[in-house]
Amino acid sequence: MHRTSILAAVLAVGVAFPALATPVEDTLVIESDDGPVEIVTQTTAPAHLQGALETIYSGWLFRNDETRDLERDDFDNPGMVFVDRGRDTWNAEIGAKGESCASCHGGPESLKGLRAVLPRVDEKTGALMTMENYIDTCLTERMGLESWGWTSTNMSDMLALISMQSRGMPVNVAIDGAAAPYWEQGKEIYYTRFGQLEMACANCHEQYYGHMIRADHLSQGQINGFPVYRLKDSALLSAQKRFVGCVRDTRAETFKPNSPEFKALELYVASRGNGLSVEGVSVRH
Repeated sequence: MHRTSILAAVLAVGVAFPALATPVEDTLVIESDDGPVEIVTQTTAPAHLQGALETIYSGWLFRNDETRDLERDDFDNPGMVFVDRGRDTWNAEIGAKGESCASCHGGPESLKGLRAVLPRVDEKTGALMTMENYIDTCLTERMGLESWGWTSTNMSDMLALISMQSRGMPVNVAIDGAAAPYWEQGKEIYYTRFGQLEMACANCHEQYYGHMIRADHLSQGQINGFPVYRLKDSALLSAQKRFVGCVRDTRAETFKPNSPEFKALELYVASRGNGLSVEGVSVRH
């Protein structure tokens, strides 16, 4: 079957459902212990998306009422459990010589703004770094510990805690200078068709966002809300964990978390959300 026919067949499943061409009209203000936090869930697309998108939308606007409501109050947000566990780990003397995250960094608020600019190219090493890369470097090089890996509970907890420190700040991922070649690699992957279904990220999240595919309302695939508590999985997912699921949905062999391919893709996808707010720990279904 021709690849366009395959895509049409896949999307045809969704037209039996109400075809929602636009996200809902809603605003997100999160009630937290420190007071209300206003979240930008739609804004003008960054200049590098000219010709592709005019407006960018958080995935929050594509979810149903009940799911959106879970994110409006930290008391109701199931992802906050991971934040609390991350805080416990942050203060624990887990290093080989009794070090803790707090002994070097003070409170987690010292990392405010970090989530908003990641992934980025590290000035000292020239390496493309995700949040997981920075956490892993602290663990293995400064605390004398074994790596937690990219999909462990400890890693998810720390991602949640650190991401929360930037909640409400605009995503501002650099795509020029040393980041440019990685960004170009990520862009190529984003528009490349993979798997037996021969589908690219762009097919669902740029070409057909707002439509229904099976029972799912397709979003733009923005990752400003990650890590995400996904109700379907009853778990907290990083962006790269979700990438694995998306690639597998195309019936393709997936790249692995922390692979050069997924790091470049995370940089590119993050940049598509420049201007949206970091949501800290969001809720999706």
